[in-house]
Amino acid sequence: MKQHWFIAFLFVVGVVLLLNSGCQGPAKVEGEQKSVTAESGKLVPVEADQNQPKAKIKFEKVVVDFGKVGPGSKSTDKVKFTNAGEGVLKITKVGQCCGVATKLEKDAYAPGESGILEIIYTATAQIGKFNRTLVVHSNDKAESGTKLTIKAEIVEKVACKPDKLRLFLDEENAGCAKLEIRSLDNQPFKITRFISTGNCITADFDPEKEAAEFVLELKADVEKLQNNQKGSIEISLTHPEGKIAYVRFDVLPKFSVSPPILVVFNAEPQKPIIRPVLVFNNYEEDFEIESTSSKENLVKVINQNKIDNGYQLDVEITPPERENRLRFTDVFSINIKGGEQKTITCNGYYLKGK
Repeated sequence: MKQHWFIAFLFVVGVVLLLNSGCQGPAKVEGEQKSVTAESGKLVPVEADQNQPKAKIKFEKVVVDFGKVGPGSKSTDKVKFTNAGEGVLKITKVGQCCGVATKLEKDAYAPGESGILEIIYTATAQIGKFNRTLVVHSNDKAESGTKLTIKAEIVEKVACKPDKLRLFLDEENAGCAKLEIRSLDNQPFKITRFISTGNCITADFDPEKEAAEFVLELKADVEKLQNNQKGSIEISLTHPEGKIAYVRFDVLPKFSVSPPILVVFNAEPQKPIIRPVLVFNNYEEDFEIESTSSKENLVKVINQNKIDNGYQLDVEITPPERENRLRFTDVFSINIKGGEQKTITCNGYYLKGK
């Protein structure tokens, strides 16, 4: 009796194993052929008929040239395309492009059907030529990614005179001149905003006034300019092709050091190297060096001489122990009486093999 039960048990186990092994083969689904992917184990569609109708995207033009445009201006063009194939065209993705946005009514088009890709280009404030590629992805097997070239030339529509300011700390109003802003196409505009780096330079204006030309009286804050020796003025306008006008400025600093960076090649540990450093007052005023310091204690002054409008310092650079390093760095500071500090970066490179 027990033997009969044992035979029956083996029969059941065999049937179960047979059924399980049968589940490992390819699965078939009515109406759509599918296969199992090796990575996910999921069922995915497989092309049942390689001769099925194919889509073909054809653009009316593949170069979109916006021509000459003003800084900050916005331009739009509509590019027509047609499904020249026999299958349904599906646009899967329109790529991204710097300064360019796109709009598409829908993503599926029947054979012979046309559509419109709207391209919106916003020009930067930088004058010059713009040339980018926009890729339109679709189920066109012959060309799944159609490349469109987007071109433009950013030119001034509003000019500033002067377009750059050279400022001096010892002159009245830092030497600021009047600023003329003029429409090159004589189209009137308004000034809506005037800002500058660190709020160093300001100007009064009437935001309601509209004209083709403005002359602004610039006001400089000398104290703020000492901490912002390079910057720009940004002026927002209502001119349709000149939304922003820029004027750059730089300030002649009170003090300069030369060289601005100390570089040592073929350095050997603990073998000092002597280099000259010059400190000048650009406004030909007398001054005193209060103290000097070195962040890593690798640089020290061994001699100081007075020269015209400044000092010559002879500095000694002592490379530290190598410790498997290829280079070393330090920052040398010169503290000028009155509160100003000038810094010089020191970079050293060890002699190979030592």
